[in-house]
Amino acid sequence: MTNNKKTAFRTENLVKTYGSGETAVHALRGVDLLMPLGEMTVLLGQSGSGKSTLVNILGGLDSATSGKAWFLDKELTALNDKALTNYRRENVGFVFQFYNLVPSLTARENVALVTEISKNPMSPEEALERVGLKNRMNHFPSQLSGGEQQRVAIARAIAKRPNILLCDEPTGALDSKTGIGVLEALVDINSELNTTTLIITHNAEIQRIAHRILFMADGQITDEKINRNPVKPSKVKW
Repeated sequence: MTNNKKTAFRTENLVKTYGSGETAVHALRGVDLLMPLGEMTVLLGQSGSGKSTLVNILGGLDSATSGKAWFLDKELTALNDKALTNYRRENVGFVFQFYNLVPSLTARENVALVTEISKNPMSPEEALERVGLKNRMNHFPSQLSGGEQQRVAIARAIAKRPNILLCDEPTGALDSKTGIGVLEALVDINSELNTTTLIITHNAEIQRIAHRILFMADGQITDEKINRNPVKPSKVKW
């Protein structure tokens, strides 16, 4: 990848501390990050390394103790709660390890929860078709496999046409076959919609699908690699 792309996210000396004194937990210890627009980035690290804390701040779900973070020219660390809510609504799609679907709603209705409050959404039918669930949209979560439920969650996240897709262990609860299907959906969305995508994982094999790989340990970015030849998800060894 070239280095002249527009920057989606930038952070300077980002710090997050929970608690105080001897019991304080230093989740982030001065993170400096540049993440180009339109790329797929994989963030690797063990549990407790600070991955989720960093993504929660970039997604507007949490605030930093000190330091600065920007999305494009918007300083996230200077926004109040209302402005962060608007930022999330207008720009960010979230995909978590556990699908958080409403069990009493069909797949289409789960996606419609987002499209009904978005400015320029795609239809629930289009979003579900993009993740290969055109024929399952009237099924309830209990009638869907784990991989299908996660793809509904992805459809829900992309239906509002977000600039950013933040995925926290999206394949963590899945077997290899269904996990690869989920990765294929994420790669397709990144390619077709140019959605800047960040995937948190502890599975080092998943880095092979990304344009950029970041490594975290003890609350810091410890290394960064550029992957000039991302592989198809079907080539990932589980």
